[in-house]
Amino acid sequence: MITTAIGRRTAGSPVVTYGLIGLCCAVFLLSPVSGFDRAYGKGEALLSAQSAYLRHWGIVPDQLVAGAPHALITPLTALFVHGNWLHLLGNMLFLHVFGAMVEERMGRVHFAAFYLVLGALAMSAYAVANANSDETLVGASGAISGVLGAFLFLFPKARVTSLFPFLFFLPLRFPAWIVLLFWFALQYLAQQQAGGGGAGPEVAYLAHLVGFTGGFLYAGLRYWRAGRVRTPAVATEGERQP
Repeated sequence: MITTAIGRRTAGSPVVTYGLIGLCCAVFLLSPVSGFDRAYGKGEALLSAQSAYLRHWGIVPDQLVAGAPHALITPLTALFVHGNWLHLLGNMLFLHVFGAMVEERMGRVHFAAFYLVLGALAMSAYAVANANSDETLVGASGAISGVLGAFLFLFPKARVTSLFPFLFFLPLRFPAWIVLLFWFALQYLAQQQAGGGGAGPEVAYLAHLVGFTGGFLYAGLRYWRAGRVRTPAVATEGERQP
């Protein structure tokens, strides 16, 4: 499933959302993982540099749980590190699609703090559940999952356009709550299939589940009295209001 557009324009520029996307992209392009910097060498030398880079800035669960001094900052640094192009582009697509409206609702400073804190908590929860693992965890998925959870509570009737590979990438518009609950169910099933360790093949599904649940609950506690945005959102891409 590829989610491509939101059925609502924000009133102002989502500075924090765009800043996070720009920072993640810049970090990736300057890292040995992108393969652009010839200074890291080629072949085995490049692979060694990539592995060392990911272990330095990413979360290594057994080191974090053991309280290694350097490891204590990795729940934050890991949010800006990605393992490959697909990992980066997938995360940035979801942040672009869902982040702007949540940022508009929360405000820039609040949204930035929400993103960083919840992302770090989601990554740390994965590390605690996999305390004996020495596999590196990187990526913004935990934080972005929190954004998705908050979006579900705040904008349950917004509409999104999604592309489904099994339907030959036919673009279909659905209420956000259907898309997001479908995404959550996929993460849950993948987590169950992965077993008690909390990670599927190179994917920390548990961090996704913790982030999404935390984002939904936080938005519910913080904005329950203010109420959710229930009115249909203004459609984008020249469509009429749904």
